[in-house]
Amino acid sequence: MKGFSILAGIAIVLFSAAVLQAQDSIPTKGFAAFDETGVFKPYEFNRHAVGDDEIQIEILYSGICHSDLHNVHGDWRKEEYPMVPGHEIAGKVVKVGKNVTKFKVGDYAGVGCIINSCHECDFCKNGQEHYCSNTVSTYHDHDPYHNNERTQGGYSNNYVISEDYAILIPQNADLSRVAPLLCAGITTY
Repeated sequence: MKGFSILAGIAIVLFSAAVLQAQDSIPTKGFAAFDETGVFKPYEFNRHAVGDDEIQIEILYSGICHSDLHNVHGDWRKEEYPMVPGHEIAGKVVKVGKNVTKFKVGDYAGVGCIINSCHECDFCKNGQEHYCSNTVSTYHDHDPYHNNERTQGGYSNNYVISEDYAILIPQNADLSRVAPLLCAGITTY
């Protein structure tokens, strides 16, 4: 009986933590592909709550990259659906975590194809996070730093990201022209 009480207590604690986390999650609306045919439909999901070192962006523009289409159609690997693509994101910061120093509410911010990494390997410590073997993609990935949640991209109305992976965009920039630069556009500039 004592073992059962301990297990029941653990279950209650885990359930309570899950409920609290769900209450803090951010309702999100997007457009998702539900299979490899690539037909997009409205889709509602939740993003994790803004952490101490994170910002929430109201997405104003998201570019369309050819890799979005390849991922949606499952051309490069077997994909999980529903999938909200988009990794050329530009928008306005609407919330900041308590430790954020690079952004304030009202700033413009951009998101590229990587949203997190381990922060511990030599690559991460030397500003080469894109070589980290534990990077997290903006979409069609699982984020081990946020309870392995599935990442969904910028064809949506908001995004939560570490300030370390967001790009400060000047206030006088034309966001509609900035978003596509957050992928191949910057490579060919």
